[in-house]
Amino acid sequence: MDARTLAAATPDSRDRYVDFLRAFSISVVVLGHWLMATVTWSSSGVKAGNLLAAVPAMQPLTWLLQVMPVFFFVGGFAHLVTYDAVRRRGGRYAQFVHGRIVRLLKPVAVLLAVWVPLTVALDVSSLSPAVVRPVTKLVVQLLWFLGVYVLVVALAPVTLALHRRYGGRVLVAYVLLAAVIDWVALGLGVRAVGFVNVLPVWLFAHQLGYCYADGSFRRWGRLAVAGFAGLVVLTTVGPYPTSMVGMPGERISNMSPPTLCIVALTCWLTGLVMLARPFVTRWLARPRVWTAVVALNGVIMTVFLWHLTALLVAVLVLLPLGFPQPTAGSAAWWALRPVWFAALLGLLALLVAVFGRWERPRAAKYVGWSGRTSVTTQGAAVAGVSLVAVGVLGLALIGLSEPMTRDASIVVTRATPLACLAYLAVGAELLRRTARPS
Repeated sequence: MDARTLAAATPDSRDRYVDFLRAFSISVVVLGHWLMATVTWSSSGVKAGNLLAAVPAMQPLTWLLQVMPVFFFVGGFAHLVTYDAVRRRGGRYAQFVHGRIVRLLKPVAVLLAVWVPLTVALDVSSLSPAVVRPVTKLVVQLLWFLGVYVLVVALAPVTLALHRRYGGRVLVAYVLLAAVIDWVALGLGVRAVGFVNVLPVWLFAHQLGYCYADGSFRRWGRLAVAGFAGLVVLTTVGPYPTSMVGMPGERISNMSPPTLCIVALTCWLTGLVMLARPFVTRWLARPRVWTAVVALNGVIMTVFLWHLTALLVAVLVLLPLGFPQPTAGSAAWWALRPVWFAALLGLLALLVAVFGRWERPRAAKYVGWSGRTSVTTQGAAVAGVSLVAVGVLGLALIGLSEPMTRDASIVVTRATPLACLAYLAVGAELLRRTARPS
């Protein structure tokens, strides 16, 4: 279906603001990456840097630009609504995870179908591995987000049950757990433990989405104030850096692994966007605006997955052709940002036009479920979602490039790029098959 048809068919009961926040959060992430990346070209090669390192005074802007918590917040809303709908139609866990994960994997499969053979070609070329490896790792590094999101989806039935039984006490438990993990990782120096915070920190944002969906929390203004105050205290009195994104040379990163600061950031941003909801919702009632939001959401993961490829193409084409390279943060650098962004948007639009067709929604075919799916089917669904999570996270950590036998620890196993691709393929096939009623 095209965007106009989908927009016209939108039921009055749909919360359009959720769709807006999904498109908005990913768009801000894309623009933020393009803004922060400072890349220069010389005869000795490409040199990458970070605007926030060149201009440290801009680091507080990440309190507005690091909007990934908003995406997980929106996910919580969508998963509550979807899970209840699946249960009403007689489906169970397998049908739920299929509907939420397989649709995300289609644009990932397209990205890998292009970059895996391209990586092999680059590996056997005369290019230096010092050039090939960072490039081919960069294009899949963003998959960390999808890997974590898959874990959150997999746990959604459990976290939803906890929400309905214990309410806000679950949120408090996440905060306390994140604080304890930070104390062990940063206070006691056991840094590896910090990665356990991937779950409580992002589940906190996701759980807030449940509160939005069922109306169990309404004090969004107070939440925003508490989150902002928490950020101020944690980054001044506490040991945490000001930037909400990783900085080169920093002893502590607030994002990798996520820290208690991201919990405070989640409170600040979700409270802020919910305060804006009445005003934006009225704006979304305009047919043209809503159609644009529907169109963007139809290719939003393609936009996310390919925006760094667009940046790489621009760097490798425009800079050698003489595109000006003033000092990052200088007046001349800022003056050129509109031109640079226009070039990146043009390249990304071309990539989306080519690859976005595999993500765009098609006419839905309703499949009725008897409500009786076997234990084996449900177990296969758990295995499938686990393999997908390991495969996606593994590729984000290891990258695609040679040596394909290079391994790294992923959760409780060790994996190579080839193994991660296999995990992803097998997991996706299991999810596809277990969506069928038994």
